[in-house]
Amino acid sequence: MEILNKDVSEATRKRFEDLADSVKILHFTQEPSRLVLLNPLQGQECAFCKETKQLLHEVAALSDKIDLQVFDFKADKETAAAYGIDKIPATVIMGDQDYGIRIYGIPSGYEYQTLIDGIVDVSRRDSGLAETTRKALQAVDKDIRIQVFVTPTCPYCGMAVRLAHQFAIESPRIRGEMVESTEFPHLSNKYSVYGVPKTIVNETTHFEGAVPEEVFLQNVLKALTDTESK
Repeated sequence: MEILNKDVSEATRKRFEDLADSVKILHFTQEPSRLVLLNPLQGQECAFCKETKQLLHEVAALSDKIDLQVFDFKADKETAAAYGIDKIPATVIMGDQDYGIRIYGIPSGYEYQTLIDGIVDVSRRDSGLAETTRKALQAVDKDIRIQVFVTPTCPYCGMAVRLAHQFAIESPRIRGEMVESTEFPHLSNKYSVYGVPKTIVNETTHFEGAVPEEVFLQNVLKALTDTESK
């Protein structure tokens, strides 16, 4: 049975008419019989690996500009390591280069739009950020990791994730990650995720809510300063 219904498929196909250039999706997963417990604190195997792979196949079939490549997390561990993949299901959205966009967990519910926005943004090879934000990010010379914890039922989470992904497109030193909190409870516990969206930048700066672009930037730059002061 297909995951996307006819209306969603048609709406997505229409959105993909705006794809400017080719997009490559790398998906890391495992078949049920080969699942491994990635972290003893996680407490469960990859609950939605099968569904996530199927969803991505359905999405990729809606445009000839999308190239989906599927990797086995265990058998292709060198490729996973090269992209910094440490948990599954994991999805990388890239163009002719890796922009640092990562999706951990199934992009369902409101996060389906996050997946589609990421594909469209990457196809344009442009972040779409304000000029002041672009200038600030172009000056970043240290690595920044932005993790945004979400749930599929959160209507505001996509705003925060998209900013993280846009920041990653704009700067080669930034990685923007969506983390579906219920699929990775060990991480939710580690970062005390009691409400979403919750954003963690370089382990030093934590903030909640879908904040405006300028506030998101302030928190990212604060994390950079905090990291340098350590």
